[in-house]
Amino acid sequence: MLKGLDPLLGPELLAMLRAMGHGDEIVIADANFPAASVAKRLVRLDGVDAVRVAKAITSVLPLDDFVPNAAFRMAVTGAPDEVPPVCRAFAEVLTAAGYTGAIEPIERMAFYERARAAYGVVATGEGRLWANLILKKGVLAP
Repeated sequence: MLKGLDPLLGPELLAMLRAMGHGDEIVIADANFPAASVAKRLVRLDGVDAVRVAKAITSVLPLDDFVPNAAFRMAVTGAPDEVPPVCRAFAEVLTAAGYTGAIEPIERMAFYERARAAYGVVATGEGRLWANLILKKGVLAP
């Protein structure tokens, strides 16, 4: 345990977050997401919901402010303008962390492709559908 760190941030996840560079992306994936087949690097947090994981990650990860949006969600198939309740909860977490951009929807298959290029994937036990989020890492100013 370390002082001031969310206890969900274990050694593997902290190492992944620390190793990421500016512009690298991390996926927070729900329980239905094909995390093991998509991920270059995988951290499993089975039994933990995705919103809770997003809160832990954004407590230490700066989001990119050099781009219009640094957060992306999987769009609902057949209803791309629909914002599921879990995505509204993601928005609350990001706002609390100081993020002022939108959570941009990405079509499901395009989301999978972007996830394949991500630095890493965090597989959660989230049971709600469409609970997949990509975050783009920013910088800490000196």
